[in-house]
Amino acid sequence: MFTQDTFSFLSELEQNNDRDWFKANQGRYEDKVRTPALQLITTLAPGIQALSPRLTAVAKKVGGSLMRPQRDSRFSADKRPYKTNVGIQFRHFQGKDVHAPGLYLHIATDGCFIGAGIWHPEAQALNAIRSCMDENPNGYRKALTQLQAGGFEMEGDSLSRPPRGYDKAHAMIDELKRKDFIAIKPLSQEQVLAPDFATNLLAEFEATQALMSYLCFALNLDY
Repeated sequence: MFTQDTFSFLSELEQNNDRDWFKANQGRYEDKVRTPALQLITTLAPGIQALSPRLTAVAKKVGGSLMRPQRDSRFSADKRPYKTNVGIQFRHFQGKDVHAPGLYLHIATDGCFIGAGIWHPEAQALNAIRSCMDENPNGYRKALTQLQAGGFEMEGDSLSRPPRGYDKAHAMIDELKRKDFIAIKPLSQEQVLAPDFATNLLAEFEATQALMSYLCFALNLDY
């Protein structure tokens, strides 16, 4: 699994974020970052499938649950070529890329966290979630209660004004304003490096299952 060398590599990459340095240290990346990440995915796969058989947990170098280290800088002013974090996603098999409902693990020197939900849903999906929340608020409230009990907080972007068609006095207006439906819980490096990290991670994901079920229900996806 991950070791202190994982964080050391990420820290050095932050200071030397260029292709020549990365190529010279490719072996370290494989040994200290990618290999332990793939091992973690393999270890977690049965537990992820137990949470929902609709979630994917694929230990592949490319095209699986481990997100690639290269940044897409085509439309960004930041032209650094590499991400300085490890990203692992267990997304719904019927969804598209990072915009699908899923579980997420983020490991970086400036903060680690676990997440669940959906990031930047497209307009049709966003409208479906809002409509479901309007018609069935109790299910969403139960999900929030479970998340709060597990130490998670809802984060992400929100509108400054009520979305079209919803009154500012709506009982769920703060939630209806959301453009992301993501629950986040921070992790310490000590937790990530602990021998029982995989077991603890699955236990943490348990607290997000009401939210995941609700979002999939809203989007007419099996869960």
